[in-house]
Amino acid sequence: MTIDAPWATKGLWPGAAPGRSLFDGSVSFPIMVLRDAVLDRNVAALAAFTARHGLTFAPHGKTTMSPQLFARQLAAGAWGMTVAMGHQARVARAFGVARILIANEVLDPASLAWIADQNAGDDDAEILFFVDSDEGVAAAAREGVRTGVALRVLVDIGFTGGRTGVRDAAEAERIADLVHTTDGVTLAGVSCYEGGLHAVEEVTDYFDGVKAITARLRAKGVLPQRPIVSAGGSAYFDRVGAELGGDWARDVQVVLRSGAYISHDDGVYVGKTGFNRIPDEGRLDAALEIWAHVVSAPEPGLAIVGMGKRDAPYDEGLPVPLRVRAADGTVSAVGDRAHVSALDDQHAYLRCEDGFAPRPGDLVCFGISHPCTAFDKWRRIPVLDAEDRVVDIVDTYF
Repeated sequence: MTIDAPWATKGLWPGAAPGRSLFDGSVSFPIMVLRDAVLDRNVAALAAFTARHGLTFAPHGKTTMSPQLFARQLAAGAWGMTVAMGHQARVARAFGVARILIANEVLDPASLAWIADQNAGDDDAEILFFVDSDEGVAAAAREGVRTGVALRVLVDIGFTGGRTGVRDAAEAERIADLVHTTDGVTLAGVSCYEGGLHAVEEVTDYFDGVKAITARLRAKGVLPQRPIVSAGGSAYFDRVGAELGGDWARDVQVVLRSGAYISHDDGVYVGKTGFNRIPDEGRLDAALEIWAHVVSAPEPGLAIVGMGKRDAPYDEGLPVPLRVRAADGTVSAVGDRAHVSALDDQHAYLRCEDGFAPRPGDLVCFGISHPCTAFDKWRRIPVLDAEDRVVDIVDTYF
């Protein structure tokens, strides 16, 4: 049985719709919201950055898994969307995304069969993915042979101690040769992911290695005339532009994959964003907020808020209290007067000082840390204008 009723969606009551207010009784709390103007600014900032550096952009959709937000990114000039797995690719394709980059080796038969059928049956479909093993090449090749349309893959180049990808140039060359000589697959380029590195110098060295491997594969004739080189999380996109963009990108198609930028946050990405190193090129602001009531003030210096691990991310830092809206509608900044010390499943422990003493019924607005584990907690998310009116409601598909 499929249940799709207003009461089945956390936070939204039947009256919640564009034109209503966050505070007019059409939503229940806690609720996560997005700020419309901030979304637009963030999308525009990365679109301008990629255009300026000669990069192609395929934002990582696993952050939001929201077709309405995909549409904003594509309308701003994105070449396609990146996802992490077959299910996410199916969601993107169902909502009309033509070019999809799966930033993983794909090994499960169901996903590979679907990819092959999509590429063979729709002239607009272009679904690419990574390989870094003999098994990955063989699995992809079987489906390419079955449909008669070779699947396009990228050799994934990793680094010691990192995530996926071959660990050295010799193995990259061997996998590239294997793809080149195997029916059912064709080599579209190379991929890499620098997000697990911890310093700009490490990233620069890593990209130097990726460029050297690309040059070697081109000299051997196993790459197309203008191969894809894909890179980029949300921490070092500035280095992608500096090291792989510009003049070097004239002979290759550099595909940036940053994803968390669209909503940014008030936590981990405040310190990580690439714009910190190039402030003249743009900035990102937090578009996500979670609003929740104080449900108890049981002792001095402590307020218990009705928001917990089921509502907010906590893997890369706890929520950050930003503002409080008193029962009379007065809004004030929290500043340094309070912090969240712990989360239970449905409660937050708000430690208060300097006379800050919110009372039950007051609403606290929190920023979050790490958007990639925020969106998956909410099926539908209101988008608000500057006056807290709902202008849209976006859906997520995790």
